[in-house]
Amino acid sequence: MKFRIIGMVLIVLLGFSCKKKADVSGAVKSSAQSDKPVALCTVAMVGDLVRHIAGDHIQVQTMLGPGIDPHAHKPTRKDIYSLQSADIIFYSGLNLEGKMIDTIKNLEAKKPVLAVSEQLPADKFLFPEGSEGHADPHVWMDVALWAEIIDPVADFLSAQYPENRSDFLVNAKELKSKLIKMDAKIMEILKTVPEESRVLITAHDAFQYFSHAYRIRVEGVQGISTESEAGIRQINKLVDLLVEQKVKAVFVESSVSDKNVKALIEGAASRGHKVKLGGELFSDAMGNPGTYEGTYQGMLDHNATIITIALGGNADPKGLYGKLSPKDEK
Repeated sequence: MKFRIIGMVLIVLLGFSCKKKADVSGAVKSSAQSDKPVALCTVAMVGDLVRHIAGDHIQVQTMLGPGIDPHAHKPTRKDIYSLQSADIIFYSGLNLEGKMIDTIKNLEAKKPVLAVSEQLPADKFLFPEGSEGHADPHVWMDVALWAEIIDPVADFLSAQYPENRSDFLVNAKELKSKLIKMDAKIMEILKTVPEESRVLITAHDAFQYFSHAYRIRVEGVQGISTESEAGIRQINKLVDLLVEQKVKAVFVESSVSDKNVKALIEGAASRGHKVKLGGELFSDAMGNPGTYEGTYQGMLDHNATIITIALGGNADPKGLYGKLSPKDEK
């Protein structure tokens, strides 16, 4: 009798255990399983663009998060696995992802891969002094220019997933309209910066397209890649500029060390000119996921608003659409 009871208990426990395992495995399967193709994007600016166009048809993932410098990032084992597992890959191109380019290009024969910035006509690219003939990759800093990439991305997605073409094209048209309107708003607030104060000095030369689009002089301590060194001559040159033009503020970047910008502030102070830190700008990375600044429009809204206010122009601290986070209200 005793053994029979023990046996029955064991059967019940075994049954419960099996049911529990089945429930757990089922939950994992249902949460992880998706019939949507996976698009892997290297940087958040590209990811945001693809996500808007793809809508609900594609699962869009971004490889490099906030504060990560794409110029210097070496692909990890996890990155390589993600690239190999993705159904389609989008990267910025123009050598922005310098240390990952070979890895990405090696996959072109196996799956669709698109360098989004390289879809622009060659005459749209800027070649800053000291770039050694390489095009500046930071094209997203010009909102109207970035909007020109929308159609090529929509066409590329449509070629791979023709059943969703109509949705891609509708989404693309809507996004382009929003960016064109935003471009005009940025131009409007930056025009309020006094002519003598229209000098933007940042950690590295990521704002040339911003300069070209919005008529503001831009200087970077480092070149278009953060891999370049900041020489004493360049720092002294920028200190001269700060003092001579009585520039009010300089800016750090979220994905670049602030040591060189601090050197500028100290250099100007040693010559009797006080320069403030105007704020942190987004250059090669966006803000935190889930925040307004973690979107492309939020990123550029943040930059334009911070720059305008710090250089003496007129802008609402809450941004173009009243969406900037409280931390930006300075």
